[in-house]
Amino acid sequence: MPDAVVIGAGPNGLVAANLLAAAGWSVEVLEAQPEPGGAVRSDRGVHPDYVSDLFSAFYPLAAASPVIDGLDLQEEGLRWSRAPRPLAHPLPDGRCAVLADRARDT
Repeated sequence: MPDAVVIGAGPNGLVAANLLAAAGWSVEVLEAQPEPGGAVRSDRGVHPDYVSDLFSAFYPLAAASPVIDGLDLQEEGLRWSRAPRPLAHPLPDGRCAVLADRARDT
């Protein structure tokens, strides 16, 4: 029998399971979906040339999190990157509001 059972293999559940395992606990993670990741998943279902986020994928403070940093994920190959335009919202008149990492001339 495990010391802890974590319900959900989303980001929070996986971080919790890692912290408990690092503290020497035996941990079992239960997930209802066929893949881990919770709301942080992507696929090529829209078009094979493009990766699309299925749910949420914008976590700007994760790179500054001391808990995430303490997991040493860079040793496992994690490289942080920033999209120049992480969010867009099409408007009914055909224009599109875009969140950008810096102001641009129009």
